[in-house]
Amino acid sequence: MVIKEISVDEFQEFVNSSPLGTYYQTRSYALLMGNYGYDYDFIGFINEYNQIKAASLILIKKEKSIKYGYAPRGFILDYFNQELLSSFTEELIKYYRKKHICFIKINPEIAISEVDPKTGVKTYNWNYDIKEILENNGYYKLKDNLYFESILPRFQAVVSLKTFNEDALTKNCRNKIKKGIHKGLHIELSEKSGIDILQRFIEKKKHTNPFYYKDYYNIFHREGMIDLFLVSIDSGEYLINSRKLYEEELERNAILNEELKRKSNKKIINKKMNSDRKLLAYKNDIQEATELNKIKDKIYIAGALVIKYKNRVHILISGYDTKYKNFAPNYFLHYQIMEYYKKEFDYIDLNGMTGDFTKENPYNGLNQFKLGFKPKIYEYIGEYDLPILPAKYKKQRLNGNLAKIFNKPDIKPIKKG
Repeated sequence: MVIKEISVDEFQEFVNSSPLGTYYQTRSYALLMGNYGYDYDFIGFINEYNQIKAASLILIKKEKSIKYGYAPRGFILDYFNQELLSSFTEELIKYYRKKHICFIKINPEIAISEVDPKTGVKTYNWNYDIKEILENNGYYKLKDNLYFESILPRFQAVVSLKTFNEDALTKNCRNKIKKGIHKGLHIELSEKSGIDILQRFIEKKKHTNPFYYKDYYNIFHREGMIDLFLVSIDSGEYLINSRKLYEEELERNAILNEELKRKSNKKIINKKMNSDRKLLAYKNDIQEATELNKIKDKIYIAGALVIKYKNRVHILISGYDTKYKNFAPNYFLHYQIMEYYKKEFDYIDLNGMTGDFTKENPYNGLNQFKLGFKPKIYEYIGEYDLPILPAKYKKQRLNGNLAKIFNKPDIKPIKKG
């Protein structure tokens, strides 16, 4: 069997038919990364009957005199077929040695364990054996990370949309969603123009080129693979809801006052104090809604980009205006996205989590937010490098050049214009 470049249509057909198919291995992702300094190949491993047995998008870039390849989310092949993997790897090295590639990086979308978020205990599956198979074929295992040091997250939170319902969520999560509804939040499917609004909510959390997510939307939208959602406040509805809740609580408060007159005990006193707090909160909400109602323009406070591929959707990026944090917009946004897709898709990927489930984790807030939706937490196999020029690769790894290239928080964009 030999490696050769194949047509985009041949490549896409093979990837779409594979259980390992991912949107990172598509023509759309290749075009996106082409805007950010990468060349790319669509390669196939072809047998004597001209059948494709393996394939991959290989992104190619040169930095600090190092020319390297990257197969985002790994090669599309059967990793358990050791003969196939061995032959493919051998031919891959021959093919890219001629192109003076130093190494090829992979991070396969292969789950090797499910993690219990309460205990941190991992339950490993048979995919764990692929680690040894890769290492036996010359792939160099990079250090596992707990946080977001790698190109793509190693821990993923995935919710089954077929069994998704509000009752399955944590109590805190349900309360946050109800708060958003009470405060008049609405979600809408937006067009391209909404990217500028979304950019306001993510510019501090993602220090990328402002064109990056516009490019993402434009390229993936051509294939019908991306949706843009925005959340806004309906101040009129917020005002109506607040007045209704205030009036209902006022009646409960009056009843509790009468009960206290007849019989005073700790239970009733606590109920009365809780009711007083609610009355004050609803009164403040009425005042806030009244002020918001004076604003003529629609008030957008959150948004997200969602990738659609095969039977899954992936929340690519989301953000909200911290000024309106008390509206719980992120909870409302994610819940509504799940409701929107649950009839058409099987799973939703909430994007990366950290593997540190302790309270001391600096990303504990992010973890707890996603855990509120009761996802399954999967640990992926991690990053590997396949040395193509072993001596040069070892030298660059030991002198720290590779760490300088890949330990970057952001994508380095090409200057436009």
